[in-house]
Amino acid sequence: MSDETPTGTAVIIPAMNEADRIAATVRAARELPGVDLVLVVDDGSADATAIIAGEAGADVVRHARNRGKAAAMETGAEAVRLLDTRDGARPRNLLFLDADLGDTAREAAPLIEPITAGETDMTIAVFSSTVKLGGHGLVVRLSRDGIKRATGFTPTQPLNGQRCLTRAAFEAAKPLAHGFGVETALTIDLLRRGFRIKEVEVPLAHRATGTDLRAQIHRARQFRDVARALAVRDPAVRGGLSRLKPR
Repeated sequence: MSDETPTGTAVIIPAMNEADRIAATVRAARELPGVDLVLVVDDGSADATAIIAGEAGADVVRHARNRGKAAAMETGAEAVRLLDTRDGARPRNLLFLDADLGDTAREAAPLIEPITAGETDMTIAVFSSTVKLGGHGLVVRLSRDGIKRATGFTPTQPLNGQRCLTRAAFEAAKPLAHGFGVETALTIDLLRRGFRIKEVEVPLAHRATGTDLRAQIHRARQFRDVARALAVRDPAVRGGLSRLKPR
């Protein structure tokens, strides 16, 4: 929805305590066609994520404390904007990738191609191979049903964070919804503003979600953030949240 032709694509990787996988993810992202910048936003890691990312070839921006995924995305996008302005370049497209994709990140090219071709304004990954996500279905259903109610669109993988979008689309979606509600809100807000969205199947894979206490707390936070994002955007959804039950 912009008349400007981007000069390239910037990969933004929000990361927290991903020292074991970040190097592989960065190296794979740097191989993507049309990518001329890989930026890791270290969101308050307590390990060597930032150091390892830099050694792997990424530009790195750090949060002194953990601020959440949406804040990391906004920090990364702002850093790219400042670089574009400094260099007098036209705005890059933004490809967001999870830090734990590892070597599979090199398979993300199909997310970029429809954007650079001007066919759509945001692509959303649909993983062609999935891993078992213990208890994850409740949050997915909450997000999917909320998006459908708000826009009429039924996404395949509504929480997928692998997304490429134009700078114009990103700016239209700001401020981003808090934390793990960001993907749900991005989809709703852009569709309501007339932007085009396309789902793209890609052979990406990330770390499986476990079933231990830490994983359960993570999913509870996801549910909370998605519910908040939906409630802000649709009062009818707010009233229905209390009636949602696991299947």
